[in-house]
Amino acid sequence: MSLFANLMGKIFGHATTVAAAAITPAPSGSKPGTGPIDAPTPAVASSAPAPASAPVAAAPAQVDVGAILDGLAAKNSEKLDWKHSIVDLMKLVGEDSSLSARKQLAAELKYTGDTNDSATMNVWLHTQVMHALAANGGKLPSDLAG
Repeated sequence: MSLFANLMGKIFGHATTVAAAAITPAPSGSKPGTGPIDAPTPAVASSAPAPASAPVAAAPAQVDVGAILDGLAAKNSEKLDWKHSIVDLMKLVGEDSSLSARKQLAAELKYTGDTNDSATMNVWLHTQVMHALAANGGKLPSDLAG
């Protein structure tokens, strides 16, 4: 798996967990929010189309990247500035943030600059990762969307 796909999976995976918990019905006879939360049963792929009368569960239109990362940052003992630092973003989601990992990510994202100029590469990487998250269904904070 590519570094970017892994990074995106870790961020979007938090949205899946939150969304699954939000759509799981409470056991009958219990008050909302008081019962245990069970994971929904995964859907099985089928080549046959669903009947027209079958209800279709809608997937969230966008994953709120800002809310997820702010939530992770609030739980982290380090003060990580994911909005401005690719290193902090990678650390926050548990990815290797070493220079070699960032150079590999830069290669995946087709960076053409000098990878030995890590400051310039890091700024470019952060921008590209944010654009790629948005292009794949991520909702970014207004100060990063653009």
